[in-house]
Amino acid sequence: MNVVLKVEDIGISFGSNHVLKSMSFELGENEVLGVIGPNGAGKTVMLNILTGILRPTKGKITFLGEDVTQKTITERCRMGFGRTFQVPRPFEKMTVFENVIVGGVYGDSLREKEAKKRALTITEMIGLGDKRDWFAGKLGLLDRKRLEIARALASNPKILLFDEVAGGLTESEVSDILDIVRMVKRQGVSVVWIEHVLKTMREGTDRVLCLAEGRDVVCGLPEEVMQSKEVHEVYLGAEEE
Repeated sequence: MNVVLKVEDIGISFGSNHVLKSMSFELGENEVLGVIGPNGAGKTVMLNILTGILRPTKGKITFLGEDVTQKTITERCRMGFGRTFQVPRPFEKMTVFENVIVGGVYGDSLREKEAKKRALTITEMIGLGDKRDWFAGKLGLLDRKRLEIARALASNPKILLFDEVAGGLTESEVSDILDIVRMVKRQGVSVVWIEHVLKTMREGTDRVLCLAEGRDVVCGLPEEVMQSKEVHEVYLGAEEE
């Protein structure tokens, strides 16, 4: 497996609160790595560290062989990090098309003409071709999620970090998201995908990592991880309660 992203013993503390104690994993080329865990496990904090919003207290992040631990958000974006947020954050008074253009111009330093061409391709590919001229504030939840992914793709990422893109959706809408993730993978993009909807982890990932109490508990093939004693103790059992 060609390693795209390597995370070594990452930890972060806020005063005496050790949100992430020790987390390590590798992300392979053209791989979808799912991340599960109970609320408060540190999953979103992990994404914030990977994108440069937060600086780790300890540990190292290597991207395509380069140490990026101290790189800024902008530097990482230009290097190939793309990210969606749990609550979609479109520019609501701009159209879908304009939102995606912004992703290309500011995320990948494209000229407007090139960004428009890329936005045309991405909106069609993501299922928003018929809504390019809609104001983003008028979109329903599924289309807002699509737009989050489209804006991230517009920056031409090598890896995408998804924060619960299936959250709040119906079963059929979750299937739509799974199709989009498969499409993203076919484009050669690696994905780290945090999710609580277990269907997505079983059907849309190559491996699954379970995070609990600030530590990586187990990582492996989706069904093996889901059936593991460790995951039932720290996550699935807690969910059932």
